Amino acid sequence: MTDIKPSLDGITLETIVTQLSESIGWEAMAAAVPIRCFSHDPSIKSSLKFLRRTPWARKKVELLYLQQG
Repeated sequence: MTDIKPSLDGITLETIVTQLSESIGWEAMAAAVPIRCFSHDPSIKSSLKFLRRTPWARKKVELLYLQQG
């Protein structure tokens, strides 16, 4: 028996950030992943810039997305 793990195949980082911001909001995102681009003047653009350069934060955001699924 194998565990079926949710996959992020074909889902862009932009899609993940956009859907999270629309479904749970920036405040909840900042509480779950305490990074400045979520808590101070948040935007999709600033978040993508930071997350593309910061692998640990990107991983946490991806996990948050999968948990919301």
